[in-house]
Amino acid sequence: MAILEDVFKGSTVTGLAIGVGALLLAPTVLPAVGRIVRPAVKAAIKGGMVFYRETVAEVGEMAGDLFAEARSELEHETSGAGALPAGNGHGGKTAGH
Repeated sequence: MAILEDVFKGSTVTGLAIGVGALLLAPTVLPAVGRIVRPAVKAAIKGGMVFYRETVAEVGEMAGDLFAEARSELEHETSGAGALPAGNGHGGKTAGH
């Protein structure tokens, strides 16, 4: 960064020359840089999309498993509660026994 600072510490003419050079080179340099950088950026985006899709699929599968387990436990508890003998909920024992 010291080189850039030294260049801009120079006269106004130096800064102006750099600006004009950048403007003249931009139309030729930017498309070349774009052709090189574009495939890399596209590959990074595709990789991110694959990672996101796999992560969401994994989370969805985990959530589905948890939902199925909870439903199974709820059905088991509900069917078990209906099969209890009549009484105070202590297996038919009365309070005095």
